[in-house]
Amino acid sequence: MKKKQLIFLGAPGSGKGTQAKRLIEEYGYGHISTGDLLRAEVAKGSELGNRLEKIMQAGQLVDDSLVFELLKKNCNLASKIYIFDGFPRNIEQAKVLDKELLSGISYQVLYFDINPNVLVARLVDRRVCAKCGAIFNLKTMPPKKNGICDKCGGDLQHRKDDKEEVIRERMSVFDSTMRPIVDYYQQKKLLLQVDATLSSDAIFSKIIEALK
Repeated sequence: MKKKQLIFLGAPGSGKGTQAKRLIEEYGYGHISTGDLLRAEVAKGSELGNRLEKIMQAGQLVDDSLVFELLKKNCNLASKIYIFDGFPRNIEQAKVLDKELLSGISYQVLYFDINPNVLVARLVDRRVCAKCGAIFNLKTMPPKKNGICDKCGGDLQHRKDDKEEVIRERMSVFDSTMRPIVDYYQQKKLLLQVDATLSSDAIFSKIIEALK
């Protein structure tokens, strides 16, 4: 498989996290989640982390310039291959990402496309282990024992943002911001559209085939 920098785009629950995890485990990709990077930088107590913490404690959004400062500090794209998970989040970030980090670097964008009604059904039935973070689905991948994680025995929880009305609102916001990004990468001939309704194994096989 030809290893390129990868950008994974898709609505929450579209399965991009599952596929990213497999590529990380089997092919050695690094993982870039801006949320994880923000929390890690704050935990370090660095100068940048202290600035970020003040912004977040004030209930404000971290602006794009600080996000890219964070990415530059934590990513070495010249020597390592990464998956950008759910980033960029808007068209402005996509353009700056090209200019600031990916200029002259080979990369591929995978968009996990899924019908909103299918996504709603998937997330409404999702349960997440409070202890280890393992994900189950009451219909397609139920736990062996109701309410108990198969892996660690922790309690399975139904997240507040997995309620139907919340999901549909998030989907509406996501679609309005994601469409320009998808169009942008399509025009650059970098977009690979993935049918996110397929099984996890089928999606993984298609990704590997496409990246060869």
